Amino acid sequence: MTNDFYIQLTVADEQKSFARQLVEHSLAHHHVANIWDKSDDKKNHTRMLRYTGSLGEIVFADLYQLPRPQRSFGAVNGQDWGQDFVLKTDEGFFSLDIKAMKRQTGTLGADYVLNIPASQLHKPNSRTTHYFCLSFHQSEQLGTVASLLGFVDKQAVERGELGVLYRKGSQRIRADKTSFTFHQDTYEILFEDISSPIITERIENLVVFKKCKLKPPFTAH
Repeated sequence: MTNDFYIQLTVADEQKSFARQLVEHSLAHHHVANIWDKSDDKKNHTRMLRYTGSLGEIVFADLYQLPRPQRSFGAVNGQDWGQDFVLKTDEGFFSLDIKAMKRQTGTLGADYVLNIPASQLHKPNSRTTHYFCLSFHQSEQLGTVASLLGFVDKQAVERGELGVLYRKGSQRIRADKTSFTFHQDTYEILFEDISSPIITERIENLVVFKKCKLKPPFTAH
C-alpha cells in the first residue's frame, strides 16, 4: 500500500460546466437537510463543496468510462450508501466513494493527508470497499488540473493497518505551523499510503496525462 505515482490531467471546460449544472440543480431541488445555515457565505461554501465533489466524480467517471453522476448530492433520498461507482478491473472489484479536495498546488507531498470522518467510515450498511482520492488545483497555463492519487482500502483502515484515528478535540499542526482542531473523530490517511491509480490499456493509449511522484515529507531543520 504505497503510492508509486499519481497522475495529473487537465479538466475540460465541458466537465466543469456539467459539474456546475449538477450543483445548481441540487441546490434548487435537493430537500435533505443541510448542515449549513442560510447565510450567503455558507451557501457559497455548500456550492463549493458540492462542485468539488461532483467534478471529482465526473473526472473519475470519464477516465474509467463509467456513467457520469446525475445528481450532485447522492441518490434521490440523499443516500447513495457510500457507493459512487463500481469499478471492475484485472486488479479486482471496487465499490468506490470518491473523495475530492481543492489545494493550492499540484505538487503533492508524501505527508499530505486525506481526512475521512470516522462516522462515515463506520456507517451502517455502507457499501464502500475503497475510497478514491482526487485533488484539484488551478494552473496559470493549464487551468483546472486534477491529481488522481488513487485507492484507500476501507477494510485496512478499519483493521488499523492504514491511517491514524484522531479523536474529536485533537489538535493538529500543519506544515506551516498553523493549527486546527478536529470537530469529530477523524482518520488521517497519508498520501504516501494511498495505492496508485490503475492505468488501463485504454487510458494508456487515449488519455493525455502526466505521471508524478510525491515529494518527500517535510523535515524541519
